[in-house]
Amino acid sequence: MKNILVVVDMQKDFVDGALGTKEAVGIVPAAVKKIKGFEGEIFATLDTHFEDYLQTAEGKKLPVPHCVKGTAGWELNAKVKKALEAKGFTPVEKHTFGSVGLPRLIKKAVGRQKFSVEIIGLCTDICVVSNALIIKAHFPEAPVSVDAACCAGVTPEKHKAALETLKSCQIDVKGE
Repeated sequence: MKNILVVVDMQKDFVDGALGTKEAVGIVPAAVKKIKGFEGEIFATLDTHFEDYLQTAEGKKLPVPHCVKGTAGWELNAKVKKALEAKGFTPVEKHTFGSVGLPRLIKKAVGRQKFSVEIIGLCTDICVVSNALIIKAHFPEAPVSVDAACCAGVTPEKHKAALETLKSCQIDVKGE
């Protein structure tokens, strides 16, 4: 069985930048450890916005410029980036919460092999849950899991609520 790890939006703006939280900072060591110990193929999503962010639908509802391509906030957290580069990974830019292109990349990586997908990253209640549900919808028979110890939500309460949503959608939650 082939193993896939999806590292969601572990970018500076979500860790300790414009939308960072102490909980996000707190999961960095666990995420780095997970990446370093992972045996399989790794994809890392990058929330990617542009200078016109505040004019977008998302920007009108969340008027905090973040992850603008080419800025320091768009870059991966330095510790996470170092771990990813040491293991090798495929970056996946996305312009909204979930990556509609990620399932195609996973399918290309696994071919006809059986596979599992594990997801870690930020924010549990927005981009992690969105990507997990997209992946599960594309691959309903594949085991899909989220490691809660390597995720953080916008708030601790929203993190917990997202984990319950994931469980309801038959996505395994571990590391609670």
